[in-house]
Amino acid sequence: MNLAAELARGITALAMSQPDQAAARKLIDYLRLLEKWNRVYNLTAVREPEKMLTHHLLDSVAVVPYIDGKTIADVGSGAGLPGIPLAIMIPNARVTLIESNHKRCGFIRQAIIELELTNTDVQQARVETFRPTVLFDNVISRAFADLGEFISLAHHVCSPHGSLIAMKGLHPYEEINNMPAGFVVNRVVPLSVPGVDGARHLVFIKTAES
Repeated sequence: MNLAAELARGITALAMSQPDQAAARKLIDYLRLLEKWNRVYNLTAVREPEKMLTHHLLDSVAVVPYIDGKTIADVGSGAGLPGIPLAIMIPNARVTLIESNHKRCGFIRQAIIELELTNTDVQQARVETFRPTVLFDNVISRAFADLGEFISLAHHVCSPHGSLIAMKGLHPYEEINNMPAGFVVNRVVPLSVPGVDGARHLVFIKTAES
């Protein structure tokens, strides 16, 4: 399979503008790095490059049109998802990847170096103990926790007028009903990711005051 061609087809199917040649190359290089490191460090249960393309890369890229603001925190980044694809696709944003696992942070740091991502940094920490000097416009998580736990652990790193953004599968009706007081769901965006069966949703949460 020609991964570059499949990436281009997937981005077209998402009704997004194609990244420039350098960004497209970095996305594929990231995928190759993930495949290589995964053989030793078991960073993800998805092992086939074709499935990594759809279930990791395109799944992350799909949120790009909905990101607003100049700073992004990726909470529980794992192998750099969605943070590294976001950093590549939104080069004028500053992306901080927060991950507590040592081996995953090692991979993220190496990926940042090899991909020459100057707008990206990694913090090896649990988000609940991380105290940034400047709060983030967007605080995003992918398969991190349910909404209540995500809010409880990560709301302190989000700007008062920023958004907590949770990447979910099925519409999380029950989780929304059980969110802590003081927070509201601003909107829920359904996503259709090429090659990914099942529902995908993007949940935007703000403080009730904002």
